[in-house]
Amino acid sequence: MSVSPIHTRIWQETPEPDNPFATQMARCHGYDVYGAMLGRAGWADMVYLLFRGEAPQPWQARMMDMLAVAMANAGPRDPSVHAAMGGGIGGSPAASSLMAALAVGAGQSGGAREVFLAVRDWLDCGCDLKAWRERIATRPEPIEDTWPTPEHAAGFDVNGVSTPLIVRQALEALARESQGPRLSWLQANCVTLEEAARSPLAMTGVAAAALADLGFLPAQAEMLFLLLRLPGAAAHVLEQEGTSYKNFPFYPIELEDDPARRGPTLESLP
Repeated sequence: MSVSPIHTRIWQETPEPDNPFATQMARCHGYDVYGAMLGRAGWADMVYLLFRGEAPQPWQARMMDMLAVAMANAGPRDPSVHAAMGGGIGGSPAASSLMAALAVGAGQSGGAREVFLAVRDWLDCGCDLKAWRERIATRPEPIEDTWPTPEHAAGFDVNGVSTPLIVRQALEALARESQGPRLSWLQANCVTLEEAARSPLAMTGVAAAALADLGFLPAQAEMLFLLLRLPGAAAHVLEQEGTSYKNFPFYPIELEDDPARRGPTLESLP
């Protein structure tokens, strides 16, 4: 066969003449990955090309790198990293620990689905303050029956008190780099939006605005958010492997009905 049947719109492979199961050339949206891109393109270029189908402009590649740094490690306070660390302490295989991080970090309260909803809001509302106020006041119904109706405005921390410093720093740095309209508009109208949402801006809100400025659709943004946060979860898993649960680096849990504090039970009596 002159053309391999193993190809998609994203990826086309040419097989070796003597082995149809081995790849001679791989093209990503027409770009020769190993013959032309390797050594010239960066990680951000490749990821952008895979998702968007075109090479990024220099500012887009820089923004992708900045966003990757900002998202790389949500830290042990984050439920997804916390879950992965538990897998590491418990001796779970690497894939299981990462799947725990993905599962816990996939929801619509600080997770990837919240980024999906926030990017959808950007597509619907643009940089129209009135439209944003209406969207925050009346959340739209979920697209799929598997997801419940959102209980808070996407991109805002319903449990927050004030905007964390790292969120403000990420917004400022990304807005300075972006040539899209959303991040700078969000920075200028952040206080007004927070008042409408009665919640401070969250890192998911910054990530959504950045991904929307980069041209990603909601489903693409959701997938990228999951991907970009895995390095930190993986590193924390490796750190916790071989340690005891007694040394877990988090606040101790006080049980309301601790069996150790009860009196003797029938089983313990002689």
